Amino acid sequence: MLFNSIDFAFFLPLIFVLYWFVVSRNLKLQNTLILAASYLFYGWWDWRFISLIAFSTLVDFAIGLSLKKSESNQKRKILLWLSLLVNLGFLGIFKYYNFFVESFVSAFSFFGQDIQANTLNIILPVGISFYTFQTLSYTIDVYKRKLEPSSDLVAFAAFVSFFPQLVAGPIERAKNLLPQFYKKRVFNYSAASDGMKQILWGLFKKVVIADNCAEYADLIFNNSEVYSGSTLVLGAVFFAFQIYGDFSGYSDIAIGTARLFGFDLKQNFAFPYFSRDIAEFWRRWHISLSTWFRDYLYIPLGGSRGGTTMKIRNTFIIFVVSGFWHGANWTFIVWGLLNAIYFLPLLLFNRNRQNMDIVAQESFLPNLKELVMMFTTFCLTVFAWIFFRAEDLKHAFQYIGDIFDTSIFSIPEVLPKVVVLFIIILICTEWVNKDKQHGLQFEGSRISIFLKWFIYILYALLIAFFFGKGSTFIYFQF
Repeated sequence: MLFNSIDFAFFLPLIFVLYWFVVSRNLKLQNTLILAASYLFYGWWDWRFISLIAFSTLVDFAIGLSLKKSESNQKRKILLWLSLLVNLGFLGIFKYYNFFVESFVSAFSFFGQDIQANTLNIILPVGISFYTFQTLSYTIDVYKRKLEPSSDLVAFAAFVSFFPQLVAGPIERAKNLLPQFYKKRVFNYSAASDGMKQILWGLFKKVVIADNCAEYADLIFNNSEVYSGSTLVLGAVFFAFQIYGDFSGYSDIAIGTARLFGFDLKQNFAFPYFSRDIAEFWRRWHISLSTWFRDYLYIPLGGSRGGTTMKIRNTFIIFVVSGFWHGANWTFIVWGLLNAIYFLPLLLFNRNRQNMDIVAQESFLPNLKELVMMFTTFCLTVFAWIFFRAEDLKHAFQYIGDIFDTSIFSIPEVLPKVVVLFIIILICTEWVNKDKQHGLQFEGSRISIFLKWFIYILYALLIAFFFGKGSTFIYFQF
């Protein structure tokens, strides 16, 4: 089920009413309703894959209880590896099997050896990369004795399949989300009101920004050979705002929806295009995934504690794995490598944590240095997005080669002024609230209540005007 669909517009109020007016006095019934709603939400796309998430849930629930009972280090390691094999095994088969087979065949073909190998004709289950990492965080934390295992199957299953963030995150840690299923939840008007504003903001980013940018990004990328360098630059910029509006918009809707039901999810995007260097960008972009890799991969590998060689090795590992997580295509791996190259000088010169505060914290506008740093970081990010969006490496290199042509100084053939205006509105709104959790969190600002409601109504009207395309979210395929 899509957030930007009529189905969800009926689904959400129905579950909300049942949750707060029918089963609100019984925590077990609330969790059961969330579990049933989550499976309905997920099964709306393809009911057959409910069995995968159910099986993964049962395996990790049982392993968690077994880890609690076992004191043998060897047995505990076996249980952990069993969880890893089951969860990553499903992910490997559905997402990466064909990639490895095709890469294997291509490698032999390169050396003049033609071999035959069969690929699998299967559909990638929506959200498998997200809920796999969510359940793995539970098992790993239980194994490390950082979390008590759950003895409530309904609460645990609801945690794994929680519908607001099931399909495209945020990837919640068990330590944060699971305990919330054990506590009685009381309706909080202030939290619900802010949740509605965040849903509105997320829908604006998806329906108005991402979907409109997608129309022109697709047009330019799919016909890149006929456009000038300046138009190709514009296409890359449109994709940068498409993927941001699409992915962060999903997270905003998920976080806002969760707040309607009394749950607090972690912020997943913190206005990343205002970053002054790549290290800051990765602290603000897809925060739940970046911190997951940091805690469960980078730090166990040694992090930044070792010598220069270890720092370089770990940096490249973390970014390559991150790229590979995004998809079974060499373009994502090169995208990860490129970001590692961006990040490495900051790490080696110990400047990766120089921008920990919010830009222009002491003034409304950034100074010249901050402006140059933000622009440079944005340009580097947009350049990397070309690999992310391209069909394959050949297309990416051809696209980049066509940019660096004398035609880069020409007037773009495609310049939708309305879409550019929407992007400017997005940037201005986020800049005003860059110290908040989302773009429409005006609490504490000097903006009058009349202007606030004008903005809410304007955004709602824009959403209504462009609503109905029903386009899927980019990260559904990851």
